[in-house]
Amino acid sequence: AASKLQSAEKLMYICTDQLGLEQDFEQKQMPEGKLNIDGFLLCIDVSQGCNRKFDDQLKFVNNLYIQLSKSKKPIIIAATKCDECVDHYLREVQAFASNKKNLVVVETSARFNVNVETCFTALVQMMDKTRGKPKIIPYLDAYKTQRQLVVTATDKFEKLVQTVRDYHATWKTVSNKLKNHPDYEEYINLEGTKKAKNTFSKHIEQLKQEHIRKRKEEYINALPRALNTLLSNLDEIELLSWSEALKVMEKRPDFQSCFVVLEKTPWDETDHIDKVNDRRIPFDLLTTLEAEKVYQNHVQHLISEKRRVEMKEKFKKTLEKIQFISPGQPWEEVICFVVEDEAFKYITDADSKEVYGRHQREIVEKAKEEFQEMLFEHSELFYDLDLNATPSTDKMSEIHAVLSEEPRYKALQKLAPDRESLLLKHIGFVYHPTKETCLSGQNCMDIKVEELLANSLLQLDHGRSNLYHDSANIDKINLFILGKDGLAQELANEIRTQSTDDEYALDGKIYELDLRPVDAKSPYLLTQLWTSAFKPHGCFCVFNSIESLNFVGEWIAKIRAEASQIRRDKYMANLSFTLILANQRDSVSKNLPILRHQGQQLANKLQCPFVDVPAGTYPRKFNEAQIKQALRGVLEAVKHNFDVVSPVPTIKDLSEADLRIVMCAMCGDPFSVDLILSPFLDSHSCSAAQAGQNNSL
Repeated sequence: AASKLQSAEKLMYICTDQLGLEQDFEQKQMPEGKLNIDGFLLCIDVSQGCNRKFDDQLKFVNNLYIQLSKSKKPIIIAATKCDECVDHYLREVQAFASNKKNLVVVETSARFNVNVETCFTALVQMMDKTRGKPKIIPYLDAYKTQRQLVVTATDKFEKLVQTVRDYHATWKTVSNKLKNHPDYEEYINLEGTKKAKNTFSKHIEQLKQEHIRKRKEEYINALPRALNTLLSNLDEIELLSWSEALKVMEKRPDFQSCFVVLEKTPWDETDHIDKVNDRRIPFDLLTTLEAEKVYQNHVQHLISEKRRVEMKEKFKKTLEKIQFISPGQPWEEVICFVVEDEAFKYITDADSKEVYGRHQREIVEKAKEEFQEMLFEHSELFYDLDLNATPSTDKMSEIHAVLSEEPRYKALQKLAPDRESLLLKHIGFVYHPTKETCLSGQNCMDIKVEELLANSLLQLDHGRSNLYHDSANIDKINLFILGKDGLAQELANEIRTQSTDDEYALDGKIYELDLRPVDAKSPYLLTQLWTSAFKPHGCFCVFNSIESLNFVGEWIAKIRAEASQIRRDKYMANLSFTLILANQRDSVSKNLPILRHQGQQLANKLQCPFVDVPAGTYPRKFNEAQIKQALRGVLEAVKHNFDVVSPVPTIKDLSEADLRIVMCAMCGDPFSVDLILSPFLDSHSCSAAQAGQNNSL
């Protein structure tokens, strides 16, 4: 028979996800009116409800049951929310059912999906009597079975989610990719989409935190290297706190190559975590305790390293005091004599062996040098050797017998093979003294002389032809003007006043002048003096007081010393200097004689011209006659230095020269070849000889 239902505004639920999210699903209401109904599921809430009396609910259910029983249709009672069950309420429901004929109670939990399907299965079995009596599973047993299914499905789903390794992945993308996977579908059916999404979100967060953890670990591991680069001086940081050290680091030139200051902080909430190719450490990471601990360890390491170096040097001095240590003596024979030494106890075994090895190299080298010196002293032993044959056994025995009494021979007792090799090399060198057999190897004087001449004379001859050509037809004079308190600029202005467009008429010839005045306070005095673009023909040194005269004398000495040491040009050493006395309009009679006398003395000492103030009264500090006299001196110096009156010597002239000079220098002596040959190489008359003659000038 048809039953009439009233379901005003009751929604038909499609799935569990719809609860609380009705707007996200199709809203379909249950129909009203007469329907054909085959059975009834009577739901009774056995949980502790809010503002509700269970007796009232049971009374309502009893009235409802009376009405439903009139339809003669099967009825099953579903005790709902058994996961929050009140035992007293459940017993009353069971008592209520036992008083009714054929009334079955199924304990359910929609929250955990326990016995929900069993309710409908049992009702169908009661409607179809051919199916037999329904089997009702107790709640606890059903709950255990259901939870096992959920645990298994959750485990499979989590493994499925863990295949996602990029924490930038989104749920929408991943769910679309997995929606047809059976493990995904089973979990969704059991736990719903919301839990699946939460599980995915937790996994993504774990991936992100793991990525951040690895990046942080990389930064912390890289921090010691950065500290070694920026804060390597223990004296500077030993007493600094971490915050003070940070301020010091920010001022270092290499700071930007080690650290990056981000606009937004903290660093792990910015896109910097994804810049895997940027190895710079975020500066705000340094405010953490881990970074401060690394700094403290760095300071302690520097202190320990300083102490270690000090102890190694102390141990080295201890070894130097032990007289019986001989060249080639094994470390094992020495260790027993230093085992109680403080420095030995402090350093490691590797350090002690390294120091001993260094000490051995020094004493071995010294012993070999002394042995070589001894061989030269006993030159009479090698007079009667056959030049083209290997010394006989008897001869070698005789040599050894004579030398064996020498302490320098005995010093190499533990290095007999090396001693024998040195002896044979010496014999070979005595009768065939060549570069190849030289006992000094690459320190052989012949090799050093050839290298020096090959480099120096090539540059010398390259510039010589230009210099001869330029000096012979000189029409431009480069002048460097040195002074103090603006005197150099005043002299330059006076010369320009007497010139026309930087051209100066002197003795019927026009010269172009390039003036470079430099004041005493300039920090670039030496660097401005001689450049590739400006090579002065002379230097005017102007003075008007004892102080400025002393200044001029000091700088002329510095310039000549600089030219001699670095040899930036062979002709810079021959640069002419001219001392010029400026007129003193305010106190001529008082100071001028003193300045004239001391200026002339300095000029004699420096072997350079002195330009005095002409007799008479002049309104300016510098007179035209002074300037002309100084310029003539520069031109004379240029002609003298470059020998413009005589032609450039040709290779033919040099090859026919009869003068031969033999220079003897001992290989290995502490004399620089550069120093020995400087009288020739510094001379403007020196040139290379014919090609192939590497030791000829």
